[in-house]
Formats: sequence, C-alpha cells, structure tokens
Amino acid sequence: MKPAPFEYVRAASLGEAAELLRRGDLDARLLAGGQSLGPMLNLRLAQPGLLVDITGVPELLAAERTADGVYLGACVTHANVEDGRVPDATGGILARIAGGIAYRAVRNRGTLGGSLAHGDPAGDWPCVLPTLGAVLQIDDGRSTRELPAGALLRAAFEPALAPGELIAGMRLPTLSPAARWGYYKHCRKPGELAEAMAAVLWDPERDILRVTLGALDDAPCALDDASTLFGRSGSRLSERFDPDAVDALLQSRGIDDPIARQMHRVVLRRAVERACA
Repeated sequence: MKPAPFEYVRAASLGEAAELLRRGDLDARLLAGGQSLGPMLNLRLAQPGLLVDITGVPELLAAERTADGVYLGACVTHANVEDGRVPDATGGILARIAGGIAYRAVRNRGTLGGSLAHGDPAGDWPCVLPTLGAVLQIDDGRSTRELPAGALLRAAFEPALAPGELIAGMRLPTLSPAARWGYYKHCRKPGELAEAMAAVLWDPERDILRVTLGALDDAPCALDDASTLFGRSGSRLSERFDPDAVDALLQSRGIDDPIARQMHRVVLRRAVERACA
C-alpha cells in the first residue's frame, strides 16, 4: 500500500517547523526518524496533508553536558545514544536502553523526540525517561516551556502538545553514585513491541523512588513517589515489594484481565530485583 498524497517541506529552523505546524489549510505532521510514522503512512492510518521534516534542524541535533546533567536534542537517534556518541549522565543506562530498541536499522533512524511524540505506551523512552526524571523542552518557535516527561502523554498516542508546539529536547539529571536502576520488558521475541515493561529508579540517599509501568492500554503509569508499592518490612527494596499494592494500582488503571495484571506485576518485580542486584 502507498501513502496518500502529501506535501513535503524540510524545515531549516525550529521557528519554520512550528510555523508550518500552525498552517490551518493542511493537517501537518512532523517527520523525525519516521520509524513509526512511515508504516502508518504506508497503511494510510495517518494521512497528513503536509510532512514537515525536522531532521536537519541544528537545534534538534544538539547534545551537550550541562551543570547538572545532559541536554539531548529531540532528533538525537537511538543509535547515537547506543554508541556513546552523545554525553550520558546516567552511567550507561541510556546506552543500554537504546541498544534494546527494535533492530539496528530502526535505531539508526529513530529519534528520542520522535518516540516520545509518537506516544506509544509500549515505547522504551516513554517508560524510561520519566523514571530518570527527564524534563522536556517544548517549543513553539516563539517561546519555550518545560514539561516533566511523565506528564507528556494524556493518553496512548496523545501527547500534550498545543498546535505549533514540538519537543525540542530534554534535560536529564546526573544520577548520584548511590542510585540503583532496574528495567525489564517482556517481548515475545527480540525487536517486537513489549507486552509489559517497567523501570525503577531507587536512590535512598536522595529519597527518590520512581517507578514507571509501560505497555499499558493507556499512557504509561509514571509514579514520582512509588513508596506505596513497597511495604516497610525488609531491608532490601525487593523484599518490600508489595504485589497486592501493584495489583490495586493496575486495577485502578482499568486493567481487568488478571493474566495481564500478573504479567505487569512479574515484570515490575524483575525490574526491582535488577535494581537491587
């Protein structure tokens, strides 16, 4: 199947891209890596009148260390993160996550911002970046605002972006030496979208305990304070893991299937165990 006809413009700046997005005469979509949008175009699940290619916008390719972490532009590819060609403030977590995304051909073209804006609940970055405390830079060509990564998705495939706004980049804080990290995703085979995924960041010295559950029917469930999922008895975090509390959380998110809840509980437990290993 071939895409429906559309216009194509390669934007030279953030301002131009934002202006094109605000055009009222055509339904405009951004083209970053195109690894999700491309198949949707071919299947005509998406039929925009205008594609705005932002892969050549210099601001979106920036990658630099900051005083308290790193800044990564939205068009940084998964492969650049995997190969260590951009700075990392997480002790290698970003590279390990990037290396587990789909296949190398996808990682060569797919981008951080594209994955976030696409908003697939089974995407790796929508699950991982909220757990790491990432803050997104949202730009409309005239002003910039910040948004916690965990607040980006209103629902599955529904980013909280106003007309003309795009994700310009993200700030990630440096993790402390005491921080422990765990990530686990369940896929039927390597490269497929996950059926359940969970990320855990535990830093007892800084009183941080974040958990994000992904691959839900809705937006990922990002808990900035996940202490309610853990009891008080036990010296190790894995010993305090409370599956009943996780089950109650999943039910509150509308997951009625007991098999699905069990799968998410097991995946989260494994992520917690990795954080404690």
